[in-house]
Amino acid sequence: MPELSINPAPIHPDALDGSSDAKTIPGNRWHSLAKRVLGGYSIDAEAAESILACSDDELLDLVAGAYQLRHKYFGKTVQLYFLVNAKSGLCPEDCGYCSQSKLSTAPIDKYRMLSVDQLLDGARVAAERDSKTYCIVISGRAPSEREMKAVEMVVPRVKEETNLKICACLGLLTEEQAQRLKACGVDRVNHNLNTGKAHYDEICSTHTYEDRMDTLTNVRAAGLELCSGGIIGMGETHQDLVSMAMDLRRLEVESIPLNFLHAIEGTPLEKQTGLTPQDCLRALCMMRYVNPRSELRIAGGREKHLRSLQPLSLYVANSLFVGDYLTTKGQPPESDYQMIADMGFTITKCE
Repeated sequence: MPELSINPAPIHPDALDGSSDAKTIPGNRWHSLAKRVLGGYSIDAEAAESILACSDDELLDLVAGAYQLRHKYFGKTVQLYFLVNAKSGLCPEDCGYCSQSKLSTAPIDKYRMLSVDQLLDGARVAAERDSKTYCIVISGRAPSEREMKAVEMVVPRVKEETNLKICACLGLLTEEQAQRLKACGVDRVNHNLNTGKAHYDEICSTHTYEDRMDTLTNVRAAGLELCSGGIIGMGETHQDLVSMAMDLRRLEVESIPLNFLHAIEGTPLEKQTGLTPQDCLRALCMMRYVNPRSELRIAGGREKHLRSLQPLSLYVANSLFVGDYLTTKGQPPESDYQMIADMGFTITKCE
């Protein structure tokens, strides 16, 4: 990923333009902020928090500024991802948001690792749906040797049959495991930070934020691209969201999926509510201003929480999952294709 040029003096949006007009015309500060970020400036935590506190009256100006950044690095393209839940449930971890955790009583399918043929069938569906990346996801703390070997077996065959990129989401990884994934043809590893460091103990006790950071460090050391993002709506503060965004910037993450909590009955966070479509847009904009060069994906819960404003999110984000998620349903692929076309964007296909 191109190196981000960081100005030694972080920029706050209220101090971007000394003219009186810039201070009195609503929204000018967001356009000014986008212009400075395009020039190589890196915003500080205070400025990022001000984005999350943006009023609804200025929201369209905030989105327009974010679109300047999105357009600079991704034009009018949208990248599609397709994921397969290659192993469901049976997880010893206690992540409060997850229907597959040991605490969950949600009525989900539970099964061991899918066969190579089943994973190949998933790859064919991904290609048919114009996806650029096929995401292989397994539940659990970390991959077993059997699961590692299954991935090592299927990835070369997917590469032989399709032009798909491969992203593996296998849990906590050692550097040796990451090197094996690189050797078999995996392009990118997903391992989400999920929330800010200070909030992490509130959503999980069986592993730590540092464990997740260690995995991302191991993945980078193996020469793989990083896919890491989070979930908004889990009771976190603005400071928690910004802390996560800043850590993702320090890691120079290539791809950031932003999920919107789908509170699933039977999970500890089943009663967690409060997200509005505007909250989701503000969070996406903050992530774009902090990480302008990173691919930004609207992920799980987008249909539920962005609702009728979902098309507007494509002015900020440049990728999405097409089809279903791990244990929840997405909207029909045809609706995604229509939304992308209606907004004047084009799908980036595998070459």
